[in-house]
Amino acid sequence: MQTILTDFYTLKSYEKAESGSFVANITLNQDHDIFKGHFPGNPVTPGVCMMQIVKELTEEFTGRELFLKTASNVKFMAIINPFETPELKLQLDINESDEEVKVKNTTSFGETIALKLSVNYKKLT
Repeated sequence: MQTILTDFYTLKSYEKAESGSFVANITLNQDHDIFKGHFPGNPVTPGVCMMQIVKELTEEFTGRELFLKTASNVKFMAIINPFETPELKLQLDINESDEEVKVKNTTSFGETIALKLSVNYKKLT
């Protein structure tokens, strides 16, 4: 599987619950070039990067290469500044069928929910 966000984040740990959901702890790389341009002097983690992290973690946990089919209920609820809150917790509720993978995600730092989304991926492998 190909990682698009090279050196953007590090997967520190994850746990799989009996329900099949995963809780992943990641650390953002505050020195990544993306933050130099988004935005100079006020770094903000781009929403598209957060969506890509969800996809990459789902690929890691399922062992499948995936393609985004649909995204719904995408709610960016708080700004993720990599200098103030580099440690993020992502909960991924993953449901697989023969041809697709459905994920419900909640991303948070501390008690703050930063992102909620539901996505459907097509299985490529």
